[in-house]
Amino acid sequence: MKQCFTWPVRVYYEDTDSGGVVYYANYLKFFERARTEWLRNFGLNQDKLAQEQGLIFVVRRAELEFERPARLDDLLELTVEPLKLAHVYVRLAQEARRGAEVLARAEIQVACLNRHNFKPAAIPQFLRDVL
Repeated sequence: MKQCFTWPVRVYYEDTDSGGVVYYANYLKFFERARTEWLRNFGLNQDKLAQEQGLIFVVRRAELEFERPARLDDLLELTVEPLKLAHVYVRLAQEARRGAEVLARAEIQVACLNRHNFKPAAIPQFLRDVL
């Protein structure tokens, strides 16, 4: 498996709740952005994969743990680390950090599907090579 990928995200007012901390569901958005940039880092574009290969990736499972709150204007570092590459899915570990401090952890399982019938599809070798 490849190394841990990191992506910076700034916390904006729209990301916070009435208590001034990042609303818990927004971590899912942050983690999604990091996964998208992780793929771009390998030269992979999800729309192009869908149009040219007929493949889409969908979150099948998400497990999150919240350790500490992030607040307005915090600069977070989001990570993506592959844990397991299977025939039709990849399992990833993700973290939201503020400096060395871990704020949230997630384990995400992303499945590869045929975009026309939404049935599981084997992850092609060219993707396996970069993931």
